[in-house]
Amino acid sequence: MSQRENVNPIREQNHRKNSRRYQKRAAARRRRNTIFIMEIVLLLILAVVLFFVSKLSKIEKTKLDMDKIEVNEDISQESQKIMKGYQTIAMFGLDNRSNGNLSQGRSDVIMLANINNKTHEVQLVSIYRDTYLDTGSGVFEKCNAAYAKGGPEQALSMLNTNLDLAITDYVTVDFSAIVECVDLLGGVEMTITDDEASLMLGYIQELNRLTGNTASCPSSGGTYTLNGVQATAFARIRYGGGDDYKRTERQRAVLSAMIAKAQKSDLKTLNALINTLFSDIQTSFSNADLLALATNIFNYKLSETNGFPYEKTAHRYDKVGDVVIPCDLSSNVTALHQFLYTDMAYTPSDTVKNNSEMITSKTGYREGDGF
Repeated sequence: MSQRENVNPIREQNHRKNSRRYQKRAAARRRRNTIFIMEIVLLLILAVVLFFVSKLSKIEKTKLDMDKIEVNEDISQESQKIMKGYQTIAMFGLDNRSNGNLSQGRSDVIMLANINNKTHEVQLVSIYRDTYLDTGSGVFEKCNAAYAKGGPEQALSMLNTNLDLAITDYVTVDFSAIVECVDLLGGVEMTITDDEASLMLGYIQELNRLTGNTASCPSSGGTYTLNGVQATAFARIRYGGGDDYKRTERQRAVLSAMIAKAQKSDLKTLNALINTLFSDIQTSFSNADLLALATNIFNYKLSETNGFPYEKTAHRYDKVGDVVIPCDLSSNVTALHQFLYTDMAYTPSDTVKNNSEMITSKTGYREGDGF
């Protein structure tokens, strides 16, 4: 008789039943464990969101009057379609420590942060604050006057109408926040020249007086880990240090170094940064907008940075002082769209062309006259 014939049929049937019961119970346990893990993950996500939302209350939110923000209506349909693949944000830096008002004042820093929605690459473009542009109602002067005259709405309109952009959101930061944030990050490494080290002294003395710090000034050029006061002084050097062109380059270098350090910081440091920085920010973004941006914060990759206008010259006029003149505006805006949006077929709108012709008429400088 074979071994198979010796097996008790009833025993084998019971074994199969028990085996099925065991498998069902095991499957049920796995489902319960999976649900439990999912619940923990959801609770953690909820806790993080609630934590972040609680911090967002520190940021000053403003509701822009969209009727006051101008956008050129004659931008080509193809260029408008390309621009929708990016999020372009205006960033302004004010030095309003005396009154704490982030809705008024000349913007010492004007930057465009351009986010590629697919790759999360971020490009930074500094708009030289002394650039000779239409700040509103056909008045041509230093472009940083727009913020002082009409707040963020007029500043956004100035950028949109002169550069064929469609920006509807902005972030304004007080310079005092930079000092504290750099210190929280443990400083930023910068290479400075002998001239820059010498020029930093006056700015450091002023910042020490305003912030109550006692930062020293580097005695000579070299590579240093700059503290908050030193890094802010370095970013603010203007006269004798390459004027506005080099100044904006230094600002982008400090900002890039801060972003790189922040992305590597621990949670304790990030929490301290949030507490410090958020109270010195004004923005048009809602909490939901900020949360959407925050979800990709560690995916953002800072790529190229540069300054606008690309071809330019400088001149002093009695009424407006020293200005940066685009040579000419149309060709510079074309280069800007090629850089930001890879829009190689971009053609300036009639509004930009008219502003370009007006600048040439007022200054005498045209394409090919700059450097």
